[in-house]
Amino acid sequence: MATNLIVRNVDARIVRSLKERAARNGRSAEAEHRAILEAALRRPRKRSLYEVLAAMPNVGKDSDFAPTRE
Repeated sequence: MATNLIVRNVDARIVRSLKERAARNGRSAEAEHRAILEAALRRPRKRSLYEVLAAMPNVGKDSDFAPTRE
């Protein structure tokens, strides 16, 4: 499955925060570290503006949305 990951030179305040967060979540610091890494790295990829625009449905011609002058 996985490989070991060693993180060196972590500020003591970060380690303390990790341990506190782990305790609040009822996990070990190691399990909390894995959960944080997974949450950060397994997020859905953000779509580009092009992808968002390309996914919009075709709902009419430009002239359908032209302002009318009365």
